[in-house]
Amino acid sequence: MAKDGSTIAKKQLLQREQLWPGAEPWLWHRKANKGFATIPKTMPLILQIMDDLSNGKPLSSTYLGLWCETWDNSMVNVSKHQEMAHAAGFTGQRAVYTWSGRMQLLQALNFIDIKPGRSGAISHVILWNPHRVIRLHHDKKTPGLVEANYNALLERAIDIGANDMIDQVIMPTMPPVPPPPPAAAVPPPPPITPAPMTTPSTLEALSQMTTDELAGGNN
Repeated sequence: MAKDGSTIAKKQLLQREQLWPGAEPWLWHRKANKGFATIPKTMPLILQIMDDLSNGKPLSSTYLGLWCETWDNSMVNVSKHQEMAHAAGFTGQRAVYTWSGRMQLLQALNFIDIKPGRSGAISHVILWNPHRVIRLHHDKKTPGLVEANYNALLERAIDIGANDMIDQVIMPTMPPVPPPPPAAAVPPPPPITPAPMTTPSTLEALSQMTTDELAGGNN
């Protein structure tokens, strides 16, 4: 069961002042400094599991760079690919190419989704809940997932009260696709009525009829 965070913080503050008295001016604090992102306390284990799944192509630095660009909305508008690649640790002429490959691999593993826009094929990114994605890989037994690392993540999540690692996920039910309307019945073509045979009234008219006209009278 997760402990009360405020109680722990107060206890650690007293302890810190005993171990490092007067350290406050040298510490970073999110309420006193701008430019911060909210991350889950399980992030180190999340990043480790990502790298386990990536088949020798580490994803952790690319993912963490994305997360640090969010504004607590799980979305990033990517306009400076070179800067994103550098923040992920990629340099040189192939930096953006390598970073783009890592982004595509993150998408293939369902940690993110990518939409194109004015900045090219990678313009808009959404970051899905990594706990739920890792649970999905565990259920599907995705190759590369280390059971010990997954269990460590699960244990840590329970300790801090991260219920999205243990709650039951109910997927929305899609409405059934209606059957196509039945094809309209095609009426049969009307019967062909042969033209009535014209009976010659005089010997002269009979002599002027063609052989086909004469044969038609026998059908």
